[in-house]
Amino acid sequence: MRKIAVIFLLIVFAAALAACTPSKSGYVRIHIRANSDSEADQQVKLEVRDQIVAYLTPLLKDCKSAKEAKEIIESRLDEIEEVANGVLAGSGYGARASLTNEYFPEKDYGNLTLEAGNYDALVVRLGSGEGANWWCVAFPPLCFVPSDGEGRVYKSKIMEIIERNKDRWYD
Repeated sequence: MRKIAVIFLLIVFAAALAACTPSKSGYVRIHIRANSDSEADQQVKLEVRDQIVAYLTPLLKDCKSAKEAKEIIESRLDEIEEVANGVLAGSGYGARASLTNEYFPEKDYGNLTLEAGNYDALVVRLGSGEGANWWCVAFPPLCFVPSDGEGRVYKSKIMEIIERNKDRWYD
């Protein structure tokens, strides 16, 4: 009887999780395109990334929807450019920020895989924007969480609850 209850709960959980998984329209990606592939431009790209993430984190932390995040980003495009241009001072080129819809390849973020396809995105083009780029997810804030030293840490509250209660549920 207990196994049937556990199986039932897992089915309900899987259905609920599927229902709560946002569609592509439920995400706002972020894409920073470097001026070139030179070592200096790639380093500058990472510095711009750090400053933009630091700028956006407090602005997006309380967002409840992708629509809300896009509205905030769109209203701050000039300021996002200013943040990037502050890092680029003396580089000989500037930054342009836009909110657009563009193609992203499939990407794994810990337990979450975003399928390939078009997503709304904050695009920050540094200079010519022809170098290797960096991209992540601004909403929900997958790239705005503490680092583990090697990359980003992605957490699932639902998985934390299951892990915390597995001894009680799976006896």
